[in-house]
Amino acid sequence: MKRKVITLIIALVGLCGATEAAAQFRWGAVAGINFNNFKFKQADILTVDQGLGESAGVAAEMMFPGIGFGVQFGLRYEQLGAKLNMGSFEMWESQGYGNERIYIHNAQIPFHLKFKYTRFQGFEDYLAPFVYGGPTFNIQVAHSKCDAMKFSGGDLGLTVGGGVEIFKHWQVSASYTWGMTYALKAKVLTDYSARNRTWDIRVAYFF
Repeated sequence: MKRKVITLIIALVGLCGATEAAAQFRWGAVAGINFNNFKFKQADILTVDQGLGESAGVAAEMMFPGIGFGVQFGLRYEQLGAKLNMGSFEMWESQGYGNERIYIHNAQIPFHLKFKYTRFQGFEDYLAPFVYGGPTFNIQVAHSKCDAMKFSGGDLGLTVGGGVEIFKHWQVSASYTWGMTYALKAKVLTDYSARNRTWDIRVAYFF
């Protein structure tokens, strides 16, 4: 049994080495803006206005030449937010709440599968479209104060997006993320929580 485990570890190490050698890795800087909404389970006791935020960080991609597939990942700071219209509902207004602007500051880790179409007989050196999708992990590092809400500390999203690569260095993309777990919930209500719904527009430069 021990010999089988050792053999498996050696095989995995060899596979990882071969994969790294075959793939093309590069990294760069990325920045963008987002439009975020909080999707609550019930809309009749609270409404939300979409908020504008920003993001910046480091992006990386590992692509396999010839087939166009690979992965993209990175580490970003992203501010998400929206306005909770609590003052329009008696249950919140009676407790002294008005229209509360919520900000969430996340350390964001995307890990997405990516496909880049590069069979344009040389034109891909100037313009190459791509699509991507996969999980996005948010770790809440700070947030605005709202005594009515409890923040989760982090959440998981599912992202799909696409864009174009220009001159093999610049990438312009747009994506949509569905929050799969809650980002905040009401303290005084049972199981009344909200998930992020986010549009992102980003520009990246790869070295």
